[in-house]
Amino acid sequence: MASTTEGPGPGAAAAGALMVVGTASGAGKSTLTSALCRAFARRGVDVAPFKAQNMSNHGAVTPDDGEIGRAQAMQALAAGVETDRRMGPVLLKPSGARSSHLVVLGEEVGVADAVGYGERAARLRPLVLGALQGLRSEHEVVVLEGAGGAAEINLLDRDLVNLPLAAAAGIPAVLVVDIERGGAFAAAYGTWALLPERLRACLRGFVVNSFRGEVSLLEPGLRDLERRTGVPVLGVLPHLGDHLMLGVEDSLDLSTTLPSPAPADTPTGRPVRVRVVRLPHLANPSDLDPLVLEPDVDVRWATGPADVGDADLVVLPGSRATVADLRWLRTRGLDRAIAALVDDPDGPQVLGLCAGYQMLGVSVADELESGVGTVAGLGLLPVATTFEAPKVVRRVRGTLTDRSGAGAGAEVRGYEIRWGRTRPVVTGGLSSGVPWCEVDEGEGDVRPEGCLRDDGRVRGTSVHGLFDSDTLRHTMMADIAAARGRAFAPSPVPWADALDHHLDHLADWVGASLDIPALLALARTATPVGREPGW
Repeated sequence: MASTTEGPGPGAAAAGALMVVGTASGAGKSTLTSALCRAFARRGVDVAPFKAQNMSNHGAVTPDDGEIGRAQAMQALAAGVETDRRMGPVLLKPSGARSSHLVVLGEEVGVADAVGYGERAARLRPLVLGALQGLRSEHEVVVLEGAGGAAEINLLDRDLVNLPLAAAAGIPAVLVVDIERGGAFAAAYGTWALLPERLRACLRGFVVNSFRGEVSLLEPGLRDLERRTGVPVLGVLPHLGDHLMLGVEDSLDLSTTLPSPAPADTPTGRPVRVRVVRLPHLANPSDLDPLVLEPDVDVRWATGPADVGDADLVVLPGSRATVADLRWLRTRGLDRAIAALVDDPDGPQVLGLCAGYQMLGVSVADELESGVGTVAGLGLLPVATTFEAPKVVRRVRGTLTDRSGAGAGAEVRGYEIRWGRTRPVVTGGLSSGVPWCEVDEGEGDVRPEGCLRDDGRVRGTSVHGLFDSDTLRHTMMADIAAARGRAFAPSPVPWADALDHHLDHLADWVGASLDIPALLALARTATPVGREPGW
């Protein structure tokens, strides 16, 4: 990441801050925040991300084994800093239509009801402000991401993450609006008009996102918006086109079909076909990002039996509701379809990740998350899962076992976020298995992890992020290709470099349309730490 020094260095007394809010979910807040973090960092600025309250089932693990939202981990990577619990002090992980598991400063503390959360949110305000103050005191600039729409007037009295926080902390904000959806001017003006004056005063600029076409055609509308509101339009960002977004968190960003090339467009024309079951409570889809970037791997979502019929590898991904999603598999007939594929000697391989691994076992005993007790699994691996406290949240590293076949000895790096403890069982009529990985526990101790069936066709692990390892990913895809008569030419670009290129592309994107020095100057108008107006 190239950099040129500009402005005061780390630890500057007047720590800056800038908030990015949106007219709606999916307007581009996360993307713009990541892009600004990288753009500022490339100018030598010590920058850190922050999102006071997030609602997502897509998590990441900090170095001290705390849990934060996946988007904040991506933004930290963009900024060139390590993840920190304070970057996402409140995380809501939806577990139903009206309830969410509540994670505070990296630790899960209970279940929050949608109706009753308002009082709890008010009690969390000092904690949120303290986390923000801590980051601001240690970094030159903090870029804050809002959530949902900035003018949800039914929620303003309990809003921890948008303009009430900006007002309390004395931080300027920019409002991003997605013009591709239509109604952009109404959305921008309506957001401004609905806000009470004290929050409206925080808005210091509009950013128009995802525009296709000639910008000059927008000029009359942009000038009229400025005239009506007194708020300047800071720039118009072009649509990113076919650029693949990595590490997405919002369900609105998960397309119905993963954006892989058509088989005819792949280097060999016979790519490895990976079909990922799109569970209703899908968690951590970023596990699949490295596969999507492989030019000779065709990755697509599967929601019914017909979608897995041509698979070379079927993936059961993570889930926030293992038992509910296992029931969904059965109602869709995917349980029978996957079992039939495994019974076919010439059928595909099957991989379960975290909850997907739990589903592949003999049983799942859950008195903790769903409260339904013990239910039968798919019976494809000789393991059983019991949900137990405390929750496991940790980073892990190790290797594939010597008995794991292809890729034996390959490095394993990733993280675990789970209640379930999955253990081997002995059961008649089911093929035996061996641990797939060995995790380093420190001081020379190793822990067997995961399970590989003795026929090599079915495997599972509790570890997220395995495919980030280039060696493991390439070896596994090559092995599947050989077994299935496909072809696989590995990407010449390491995954870490691909991520870095992605973030540089976003920084170039904003740098071409927004005045980055002006945005830095705006961030430095934030009220100094310790002098904030308060809630």
